[in-house]
Amino acid sequence: MNQSEFVNIITPFKDRVYRLAKRLLISNEEAEDATQEVMVRLWKNKNKLESYSSVEALAMTITKNYCLDQLKSKRATEMRLVHSNYSDREPGLQQQAEDRDSWEWAEKLMNKLPEQQRLILQMRDVEQYEFEEIAKIMDMNESAVRVALSRARKMLREELTKMHSYGIKRN
Repeated sequence: MNQSEFVNIITPFKDRVYRLAKRLLISNEEAEDATQEVMVRLWKNKNKLESYSSVEALAMTITKNYCLDQLKSKRATEMRLVHSNYSDREPGLQQQAEDRDSWEWAEKLMNKLPEQQRLILQMRDVEQYEFEEIAKIMDMNESAVRVALSRARKMLREELTKMHSYGIKRN
């Protein structure tokens, strides 16, 4: 496999690799480093890539494992999910402030989720991966992925409903 063939294979999902790394590592620089490391690892194994049914799933698995290793090596205690597609609405400053406030609260709630649920929620709801792809990346069966996603969504929904319905103080 030559360089142009390799680039053609990885280009469609390179941004997804970066976004996953960014959500796990938070820092743009660390996410760029992680993306670069994943691409180097793929390049080193370029002759074996054709044997994989999904090079993208392989890349996402490498990214997940690399980022988790990085976090463990730093003994990080907190991960933060950032929804890169979130943007304020136009209608008015109050609506923008409420949206920003709700998103910040949702982020705090997501950070309380177990690591597995956090990753599955991000891959399914943000990155729009299919359950089959998530199952491969997470090394789980599809029904376990569905259960974990359901539990994560339920917890977020319940907590956000409490916040909006009962005026729970936001920290």
